[in-house]
Amino acid sequence: MMFQRFHDYLTSIRPSLEQAFSRELRALLKGISLKEPVSLMETLRAGKMIRGSLSCMISHALGGTLDSVLPRAVAVELIQSATLLHDDFVYQDSFRRHRPATWTLEGARRAVLIGDVMFASAIKMMSDLSREDGAAVSHAIAQVSRGALHEPVEPSMLIREIESERFKADGYPEIIRLKTGILFGTACSLGTIAAEGSAELKEASYGYGVRVGEAYQIADDLLDVNRCLLNRSIRIEEMVSLAPMFLHFVPETCPYLLEALKSRRLELTEAGLKYFREAGARMEREIERRLELASSEIGPHFTDNAYVELMRKAPRDLVNMLNESEKPMGR
Repeated sequence: MMFQRFHDYLTSIRPSLEQAFSRELRALLKGISLKEPVSLMETLRAGKMIRGSLSCMISHALGGTLDSVLPRAVAVELIQSATLLHDDFVYQDSFRRHRPATWTLEGARRAVLIGDVMFASAIKMMSDLSREDGAAVSHAIAQVSRGALHEPVEPSMLIREIESERFKADGYPEIIRLKTGILFGTACSLGTIAAEGSAELKEASYGYGVRVGEAYQIADDLLDVNRCLLNRSIRIEEMVSLAPMFLHFVPETCPYLLEALKSRRLELTEAGLKYFREAGARMEREIERRLELASSEIGPHFTDNAYVELMRKAPRDLVNMLNESEKPMGR
């Protein structure tokens, strides 16, 4: 079957992926007493399945079968869902995918433990397949967790770190690599493992996925920047979250950032709007650079076929899909 865009492939593969994901989710939650089991399952199953679909696409590009790659794609989606479940509690987000966040349904302690069960289940699933699969997902979980630790959470701590020059002004690339790039890369390398690809193909597919994930995360952060520009205001939590991005792309914004954090100013001044616009422009250029890097990873390693052509289109398609999903209704 020919696919013109990654969205078409995602639509085609998603039912199989969702069915397998739901089956595994029911198995790992079996016997656990839950306050809102139906709502919990609906929230966890509502993901876009982007990373798992990338696993499948890479496997298909290398002649692999769906039966072989599907467990690996499910493991990636379990990891992604667990990280979001933890993030919602850490950042006190009450909703996920337009549904109540798990910690608001089951309580903070149980929400964190459910996420831990999902992490452990992904490792067990992959270790049962092979040592290589188990090592890949174990590494991904460790790195994603490190990425979360690098992110600032509390305004006063961030102020102290910036003023004492302990905060890394160049830390944003590392954050997006760990936070998002690593799991995208792991998803793609698992697709190569499923198709029994060579070491060179595994390395190339991993690099491809990391670059796609980094571009995707910058595009996601850019949406936050544009929303703030549109509203001419920003929540203090958003200011803290976006601080690494600002200090990386617009380091001259540091005095303004400190002033805003201390005063907890919500309305953007003219100076603030200028910094936001400049950050947005530089982010757009960096997204383009990462997309080009992703395409270059395909290089001579992959033999041309319809799925490899889809691989070339997928990075930009994913960014476009993200932007389209954020458009107001009716536009």
